[in-house]
Amino acid sequence: MKKTLIGFLIMMTLIIAGCGGASEDEAQEVRIGYFPNFTHITTIIALENGYFQEEFGEDISIDTMTFPDGSAFMEAMSTDEFDIGTVGPSPTTNTYLRNPAHEIIAGAVNGGAVLATAENAGIGSVEDLKGARIAIPTIGSTQDIMLRKVLEDAGLTADDVEMVPQAPADTSTLFLQGDVDAAATQEPWGVFLENQADADILLDEEEFAWGTESTTTVVTARQGFTDSNPELTEGYIRAHMKAVEFFQQNQEEAVQIFVDHIAEISGQELDYEETLEASKRLNPTYEINEEVLQEMATISSEAEYTPSDEIEGLVNTEFLDSVLEDAE
Repeated sequence: MKKTLIGFLIMMTLIIAGCGGASEDEAQEVRIGYFPNFTHITTIIALENGYFQEEFGEDISIDTMTFPDGSAFMEAMSTDEFDIGTVGPSPTTNTYLRNPAHEIIAGAVNGGAVLATAENAGIGSVEDLKGARIAIPTIGSTQDIMLRKVLEDAGLTADDVEMVPQAPADTSTLFLQGDVDAAATQEPWGVFLENQADADILLDEEEFAWGTESTTTVVTARQGFTDSNPELTEGYIRAHMKAVEFFQQNQEEAVQIFVDHIAEISGQELDYEETLEASKRLNPTYEINEEVLQEMATISSEAEYTPSDEIEGLVNTEFLDSVLEDAE
């Protein structure tokens, strides 16, 4: 009986310790995650312009991590490798339904994604995609979900096409080699496909999936971090809002900051003029469209990526609301 009781207590202790809302000490360091992608430009601006440091204060250090895709991002967040950052809503939702230890606390970018087609693919409408090979960043990605949305609206399903997971930076090669007929991708890769592979944009940022309301990137944080560090959480949001305003008022400079940042961390030299052209398809924001997030969750569930679409508790506007109230 004693052994049974002890075993039960140990099990309960482990469960409590693993909960996302478990108490943590106040942070002396904020660990920020993001992708070296254009739809993460607000994070990059906030880092390069010193907005995060201004808001956190000089006593708080900042560490950064970059990720190739949302699955890697959410796996690292779930294992406490970092605290907060920007990621696509679909990986955030998919992980939440398995392990609800994080929350969306602000929007980051709407739009910025397109559906491009190869020049000689003979595709003039979404209906023509039946039987096509379509590149997507990764299975379960936000662009995967957006593609499923437009296929469904056109009376097709994902079974009518072949999805080809491929890093967006390598999609131009697939187009030039004739290995795919189309791509659901984020910017600046859409513009690069147009200019480097003679691709056509079948659906631009105003037409693809939910159009200008399409949520492509959100600010996501561990609940353990936000619960223990509300001031730092609000500081992150204020820095993010500064970056959104900077992009809106200084678009050319913002693009140059992004291009320089990518060159510094990856050695990849993006074409400035093409990237500037792509920036016109982005809508950086801090607002959260919960209706779109719910529709994305439902599509993901229907695709059997997740066991359900019950995402109550995923979105927490408490910190954003507080920042907006203080700004009034």
